[in-house]
Amino acid sequence: MEDPQTHDSAVLGAGQDSRRRYVDINLARLHQMGIITQDGGRTSAAEDFRIIKRPLLRNALQPGSAAANRNLIVVTSALPGEGKTYCAINLAMSIAMEKDHTVLLVDADVARPSVLKVLGLPAAPGLMDILLTEKVGVSDVILRTNIDTLSLLPAGRNNKHATELLASQAMSALLVEISSRYPDRIVIFDSPPLLLTSEASVLASQMGQVVMVIEAESTTQATVKEALRRLDHCPHINLICNKARSFPAGDYYGYYD
Repeated sequence: MEDPQTHDSAVLGAGQDSRRRYVDINLARLHQMGIITQDGGRTSAAEDFRIIKRPLLRNALQPGSAAANRNLIVVTSALPGEGKTYCAINLAMSIAMEKDHTVLLVDADVARPSVLKVLGLPAAPGLMDILLTEKVGVSDVILRTNIDTLSLLPAGRNNKHATELLASQAMSALLVEISSRYPDRIVIFDSPPLLLTSEASVLASQMGQVVMVIEAESTTQATVKEALRRLDHCPHINLICNKARSFPAGDYYGYYD
């Protein structure tokens, strides 16, 4: 199987330096933050995300499925602070441990990007730069990491027309490219909150699967229902109950369809 990271480097434009597109993630720091790492051992979060990822992978890779973009998974929430970025990173890290898959983690919260910040990395060109100019391609901005099976696509520059850009033909073409270039690749999008921006529902409408993070004992039922109404056009919606302190040890996350 061709290494997707190597292929991305091979198609850089003339004069591009592939070395600046490599980043070193401090895995010891992430482990201290409670984020899953390959050498982090059998933590409760690692076990929970093993359960969470399995139906997502099954849906993404189901033979003969006609679902469009089924390997594109967006992680969102109704409101800020519910833990969507934390869950998106953990989900990507967990899938990156699989033997037969690679993962591309996309920061699509373009107004308030935080994936690179959580990973301890500086801001970099990314998604918005691809959509704003034809001179920038996916291979120019994808960041290779010290985890062989994990790549990153930063949010890139902020733009007041983000909603229109995410709904554009350029975005549709980009999604086709990143979903079909490698059959073993799972793409995780960290999305804005559903009830604060219009970008989130526009993005979700183009995904094969949606994961909505709900903060336990905080987000109201009415808020969840309103957020789900924004997703009524999405074929596969999954919920993660996050920060549920009343669960027994080892069950910090709950998951259901």
